Amino acid sequence: MSKILWNALRIGSAIVSTTFVFTSSTLAFEVPADRITPKDVVAATDYPTPSLEQNNQYSQLTNTLAQVTSVSQLSDVNPTDWSFQALQSLIERYSCIVGYPNATYQGNRTLTRYEFAAGLEACLNQVNKLIAAGTAEVVKKEDLVTAQRLQSEFAAELSTLQGRVDNLEGHTSQLTAQQFSTTTTLRGEAIFAIAGVSGGDKADDSGDPVDENMTFGSRLRLTFNTSFTGKDRLVTRLQTRNVPRFDDATGTSMARLGFDGSDENQVNLDTLQYIFPIGEQAIVYINAQASSDDFADTVNPLLDSSGRGSISRFGRRNPIYRQIGSTGIGIDYHLTPAVSLGLGYLADNANDPTSGIFKGAYGAIAQVIFQPSKTLELGLTYVRSHNTLDTATGSELANDPFDEEAEHITANSFGIEGSFQVSPALTLGGWVGYTKARAEDLPNNPEADIFNYAITLAFLDLGGEGNLAGIVFGQPPKVTSNDLGKKFTDSDTSLHLEVFYRFQATDNIFITPGLLIITNPEHNDSNNTIYLGLVRTTLRF
Repeated sequence: MSKILWNALRIGSAIVSTTFVFTSSTLAFEVPADRITPKDVVAATDYPTPSLEQNNQYSQLTNTLAQVTSVSQLSDVNPTDWSFQALQSLIERYSCIVGYPNATYQGNRTLTRYEFAAGLEACLNQVNKLIAAGTAEVVKKEDLVTAQRLQSEFAAELSTLQGRVDNLEGHTSQLTAQQFSTTTTLRGEAIFAIAGVSGGDKADDSGDPVDENMTFGSRLRLTFNTSFTGKDRLVTRLQTRNVPRFDDATGTSMARLGFDGSDENQVNLDTLQYIFPIGEQAIVYINAQASSDDFADTVNPLLDSSGRGSISRFGRRNPIYRQIGSTGIGIDYHLTPAVSLGLGYLADNANDPTSGIFKGAYGAIAQVIFQPSKTLELGLTYVRSHNTLDTATGSELANDPFDEEAEHITANSFGIEGSFQVSPALTLGGWVGYTKARAEDLPNNPEADIFNYAITLAFLDLGGEGNLAGIVFGQPPKVTSNDLGKKFTDSDTSLHLEVFYRFQATDNIFITPGLLIITNPEHNDSNNTIYLGLVRTTLRF
């Protein structure tokens, strides 16, 4: 009896405990929201659909836990323990002793009657197999009597357990036939924002006053992540939005929000991207509709998100990352654990037969990321672009330094980005960006220099876990020199000051009040300072 009892205790304990742990970890799993690394691709696709996984656990765990072929495999059972010989006898005679996945036995654990019944059933099944195989002589008569008595005493629990197994098998079959997809997961994000702006006259020299009306806008994104091989990922993101662009209301792109834009509440395909790893070090990105920051780290981890980071377009990343198209290919190659290389080529009108991939607007990017420690990250970025100079973050001249006189503008842009975690609660970051633009179709091929910089502070968990306070101070893109003369050069300097506080109301709801101040809009000190305030509410599911 003691041998049967020990076997039932161990099997029941391991099956029930492991099942509960797995369920918790599966439900907590979340695909990374932003930039993807080689490990992320594997992690995001190795997890099957949770509901089916949970229903299949009973049969899977039976095989997983029945791997103990010697008592020496149990790390917490020593030859000097009184239970060692009993366990050894069970393994040699009935082969129905198991342990936990971490190779422990945990013999002092208390069991419920249902846990005991689960172990008892497993042992009875093993005895029946021995009898059916014609090896009944190895089963002792006294053990059979004990097993029959236990089977009678725990008849109710055994019946209930069998019913649960039958229900799980039936439910699994139903889910297999009716589930949405075995390979696709759905994630969503909704943003609701109330915003308003003030600032005297517009900065576009029209003489019209700034539109000082309160507005309400929203954006909804649904992202489908699909895996075909267990290592790859097809990202399909649908988007509908109606968030006002304050460049129209203020006369400058410097006042744009990080999530603005209008689709007139029509659903559009915002992202279509296929990602797959090559070995353990590289990820390839094939973009039908995407952006460069998917494979090029912007080195602004806490502020780059449009839904939970900076409230402004400028505050999210170095503007040179926006001098690139949306269709093409990229690769993120990890040379060492501390050094990675990002390469990419994206065109704007790749589907247009008159321009195609190489003759139209395009951007090519090369970037090296250094991360010598968990607290420090540095990036060196180079972008070669053609007719993609407009980043919609700086002055009108910075977006078009030759004032529509040139139809073919090439540019070489250089950036340095950094992020340093001063403490677990404070991260200091920033960037410097420089662009040399050239008008290829104007006499003497005039050139213009464009410069921008920013310093960022992020206070993590300020006032509570999950909260974030952010400060962005910098200079939006400015034309500092131009071969066409002073008329095509920004005469003064605008400063960008942004403060926001993201409050995590629940695990999935974030409320962010923020204030954006632009001095000398359009780099013109005759323009009035612009003040923009908002409250952004983000829901993630």
